[in-house]
Amino acid sequence: MSDQSFKKSLGSLDVVALAFGAMIGWGWVVLAGSWVLSAGVLGSVLAFLLGGSVVLFIGLTYAELAASMPVTGGEHTYTYRAMGIHVSFFCSWMMLMGYLSVVAFEAVALPTVVEYLVPNYNQGFLYNIAGWDVYASWVAVGMIGSVVMTWINIRGVEVSAWFQKAAVFGILAVGIMLFVGALMFHPDELGRAPDFAENKWAGIMMVMVMVPFMFVGFDVIPQAAEEIDLTRPKIALYLMVSLVIAVMWYMGIAWSVGTILTPQEISGSPLATADAIAKAWGGNWAGTLLIIAGVLGILSSWNAFLMGGSRLIYAMSLSYMLPESLGKLHAKYQTPVTATLLLGGLATIAPLFGRKMLVWIVDAGGLGVVIAYTLVALSFLVLRIKEPKSMVRPVKIPAGKLVGVLTLLAAGSMIYLYLPGSPSALIPVEWAIFAAWTVFGILLYLYALKKFPGKSKAFMDEEIVAIKEHNQKWWREHGMPSKAFEHEND
Repeated sequence: MSDQSFKKSLGSLDVVALAFGAMIGWGWVVLAGSWVLSAGVLGSVLAFLLGGSVVLFIGLTYAELAASMPVTGGEHTYTYRAMGIHVSFFCSWMMLMGYLSVVAFEAVALPTVVEYLVPNYNQGFLYNIAGWDVYASWVAVGMIGSVVMTWINIRGVEVSAWFQKAAVFGILAVGIMLFVGALMFHPDELGRAPDFAENKWAGIMMVMVMVPFMFVGFDVIPQAAEEIDLTRPKIALYLMVSLVIAVMWYMGIAWSVGTILTPQEISGSPLATADAIAKAWGGNWAGTLLIIAGVLGILSSWNAFLMGGSRLIYAMSLSYMLPESLGKLHAKYQTPVTATLLLGGLATIAPLFGRKMLVWIVDAGGLGVVIAYTLVALSFLVLRIKEPKSMVRPVKIPAGKLVGVLTLLAAGSMIYLYLPGSPSALIPVEWAIFAAWTVFGILLYLYALKKFPGKSKAFMDEEIVAIKEHNQKWWREHGMPSKAFEHEND
């Protein structure tokens, strides 16, 4: 075990803001119109209800596991305890792909948003990548934003948490404005989008494939578990609260846009969400306000994923799966400085590759996230079978084995959405990106195994022993009988 330690600084509001802010980026501003056109008003709402329900089941498994193993790295530890070192690396590597894709995407989303706020913004043409013109001014905004967000994360979790709460408050205020505007708006029968698309279920699936990317972020709570100053049951509670709020948010945004705008207005709008609130409130000022909220969404998501991704890299480094230097904590701020600089550095160069290429990376990253979620669901089920009584569970989900099976089936079915034959399948270039990331991970892992033979397993075994000892102490402090541990070493 490492002698380094994190400072416990995150309270209940910090945890909810961290997870909700991670799940609410720029997508709700720029994609809501396409959701409605693809699936209809009620179809897009139903897509988020169905997809969100799957994520809620996954959240239940995370809630139990996070309360049982509140250590940095989250699924990195859960999958090891259930299925061993190889699965642990693969799950962590897939999740890291998702985190990296989001951080890179936000570095591209920020300068894209500025285009809507600043006239004649794109200056200094550089080159064209995949049909997208890259400008020096556009790249500069993304790079400056990345440097600032990296600096905030290095400064410490208190600074990141303060920033996160402020950003989330602004997002919620404008989102409520949009929803209230839709409630007050009374379109005639032809003044709103249809309830469902012509091809009902194909349209719903087209929206559902975006769900993993929209909801990835609640899992930053387990990544930062050692920095949360809450009881274990409350960690699980606020993880689920953040998920429920996010499901309601996306359903409300889709319904509001589809209620206010006609299909023709949506088709002709680059930012249907902004146009919807402007129409509902009768002024362009409202649209500008919503774009500003979108900027806050970018920054809050960026902040959260830098935090979660750096903690995952830190955990993988400590367990000898990645270079040891990535496991260094800042001497003053106690943050994983090298891991944060790595993620921040990759985000800083992301704008140089243009927007189209980053969209491909995000789609490929979504598959990585779904695979990681599926492995966590499987770990939950395996541990319920493998350690039904000996594993201390401060939060125990009722009908655990049934929940585990249903979650595994639901998470696994979401993988189908990315596969050939699905209406929302990845395109060849996205498969190439996914394959390259997977091969790179395998090579990196084989190198680590050769350089540090047996050290990864030894480290993780030691961590599990420490967790068990800490859990025994926790259970006794809460008045539980010692006989509960008699099979602890089975």
